[in-house]
Amino acid sequence: MPRDLTRRDVLAALLAAPVAVLAAQPTEWTLAQASDQIRRRKISPVELTRVCLERIERLNPKLNSFITVMTDRAMAQARELDAEASRGIWRGPLHGVPIGLKDLIDTAGVKTTCASAVFADRVPTEDAEVVIRLKRAGAVLIGKQNMHEFAYGGTSVPSHFGAVHNPWNQERIAGGSSGGTAASVAAGMCFGGLGSDTGGSIRQPAAYCGLTGLKPTYGRVSTRGVVPLSWSLDHIGPLCRTAADAALLLEAIAGYDSQETTSVDFPVERYSAGLNAKPAALKIGVVRRLFFERIDPQIESAVNAALSTLGKLTSGVRETELPAYQTLPIVGVEAYTYHRPYLEKSPELYQPSTRQRLEGAVNISAAAYSAARRELDRLRRAVSAVFSSVDLLVTPTTPINPTTVEQESKPDIPGPGSVILSLRNTQPFDVFGLPTVSIPCGFTREGLPIGVQITGPRFAESRVLALAHAYQQVTDWHTRRPAV
Repeated sequence: MPRDLTRRDVLAALLAAPVAVLAAQPTEWTLAQASDQIRRRKISPVELTRVCLERIERLNPKLNSFITVMTDRAMAQARELDAEASRGIWRGPLHGVPIGLKDLIDTAGVKTTCASAVFADRVPTEDAEVVIRLKRAGAVLIGKQNMHEFAYGGTSVPSHFGAVHNPWNQERIAGGSSGGTAASVAAGMCFGGLGSDTGGSIRQPAAYCGLTGLKPTYGRVSTRGVVPLSWSLDHIGPLCRTAADAALLLEAIAGYDSQETTSVDFPVERYSAGLNAKPAALKIGVVRRLFFERIDPQIESAVNAALSTLGKLTSGVRETELPAYQTLPIVGVEAYTYHRPYLEKSPELYQPSTRQRLEGAVNISAAAYSAARRELDRLRRAVSAVFSSVDLLVTPTTPINPTTVEQESKPDIPGPGSVILSLRNTQPFDVFGLPTVSIPCGFTREGLPIGVQITGPRFAESRVLALAHAYQQVTDWHTRRPAV
């Protein structure tokens, strides 16, 4: 889209935007398009699942984005859902649509490895709550996706099963820790996936792979049955091609889980129904302090152009601030607490960088951790004041472009409580627990995607997704596909 659009141009395009023209190849469809084709009996769940499995077979040797491909189970699910559709049974928009799972989400009878030799043969006996909900919604679960070992990093290079490669440039990282999920969706191996986000592990890979990645409000989606990194900061959310797709996936997995201590009992909206809410009255705040520091000029230019477009869609953009804080030593302590028995038994099974980070938390005192937890609670209350003057926040997703796999093969290990630069802009919203989506807003000269974040107040996922959708109705960054 031209970057000198007037407000009238943008609003006219938004109001007149037709349903997207269906791409010729099923692997280029959005989740919503795939759902519509199944619903209209233009393609069956069996045919669509077979298309994805064939693409995985062709591309996974290049991208290394899947650890376990659930071929037999996926085809059995697809046949069952096909039979239901033939009888007029329709479970909803995910009925018969292939979806992937980051390999820290438990699947009964299927390995869940966390990309580690420690769990290389671990087979859970129960499904995670989000898996139960996806099955209930009719999704075809096609496989378990590669990741940064135990989700403790942002590259997806340290993995017992080898590094994940970016489909836009296979020498580059796909991001992390949900790198395999992002690469799989971007390359058309499935129509969406679930990742986890503790410091940016959904949104940073979304930015690096040209996707829409949503971190919901803390407690919005159950983490029961997900191998933890940090109980206080872990979130589960969708990686998809569009905001509309993310809304459909979120509807399936959101909601209270009485058996999960971090789950919050708050009504679930029909996120897809709210996508077309007009954003004209929304006030947008841009946070420049920290988020625009040490930023690649190409990213800054793309995000500023996105802000210009968003300003025309809404009542305008103004600068604002977030509550300041020092990095809290929470992740290290909670990760070490979980891993201590495995570290004591088999430390050699960990990737060196993971082991070094875990062991770095040993000397954090109980007093320091207790103070950090108290500060976390204070910050999550204090941030609500920001939204007294603005409705949503907009920031760059990441200040830097994806590094190479080779560079990350010998990484600089951050100290306890520190955050790598690529996750600097995403990590604050895990601390605040706010719903945040990353959407594509441009490309570098080298053809690498660039992402912009939209953040709302607690449980304002509908508002966040509606603005993301409005932006995607008047731009085409999200429609571009890597040539793999």
